[in-house]
Amino acid sequence: MDAIKEKTLDEERALYGRDGILVEKCTFDGPADGESALKECRNVEVRDSFFNLRYPFWHDDNLKISGSEMTDKCRAALWYSTNVTITDTRLHGIKALRECSDVRIGGCDIISPEFGWSVKEIAMKDSSAESEYFMLRSDRLRFDNVSLKGKYSFQYITDSEFDNCNFDTKDAFWHAKNVVVRNSIVKGEYLAWYCENVTFENCVISGTQPLCYCKNLKLINCKMEAADFAFEKSEVDASIITPVISIKNPLSGRITVPAVNEIIMDDPNAKGEVVII
Repeated sequence: MDAIKEKTLDEERALYGRDGILVEKCTFDGPADGESALKECRNVEVRDSFFNLRYPFWHDDNLKISGSEMTDKCRAALWYSTNVTITDTRLHGIKALRECSDVRIGGCDIISPEFGWSVKEIAMKDSSAESEYFMLRSDRLRFDNVSLKGKYSFQYITDSEFDNCNFDTKDAFWHAKNVVVRNSIVKGEYLAWYCENVTFENCVISGTQPLCYCKNLKLINCKMEAADFAFEKSEVDASIITPVISIKNPLSGRITVPAVNEIIMDDPNAKGEVVII
């Protein structure tokens, strides 16, 4: 690989179209304020570099980034790229990942509104994120030990799995389909409305009006905190091991719970069974 080391690059398309390069300890910043530094590149490895300019990694293939930083001015950093590995990196620009596929992220710090839209097949591990509309309309997500703080996360995602995660978010998993969440904490209002084939296993779920209008929803050995008006109009099979404030008009299925302050069944179409154990 051609090596580019300890350079400062600020011109437009500084390394455009390169194939087989190592970029190490470089700075992408300066008065020329150029965009798209590594656009249309292939077989690129970036180490310990600093990015303060827009759109650096568009239409790239076989890209590795480690030990680097993308500032809040490095907007829309990765779009339309494939076979991407990002480790021990700060991704702090808005819209940092979009329309990409086959992505692996580990040990990263993400502060990025609208991160991860329309991504296919992303594995994220041992990372933290602050974001709004996080991972919108993405497919085949595999998360392990990821913490998230933000709003409107995981909406319209499909075919995904989450393990050992901590999500502090609201309106999460709306319209999600074919999703499993295990051994995780999910805190936020209006969780997973309109989802389909979603399972929570050994999770702690917290917040008002969770899990309404769902189809084929399953809860296995879950705790629920501050949960009121839960399961409205949902098809649900749930085993809950903590008391619930209120359950309202489950459409069908069976909910087992040790105690519930109020069961509201004022819809003639609600046929779900609530069993106190």
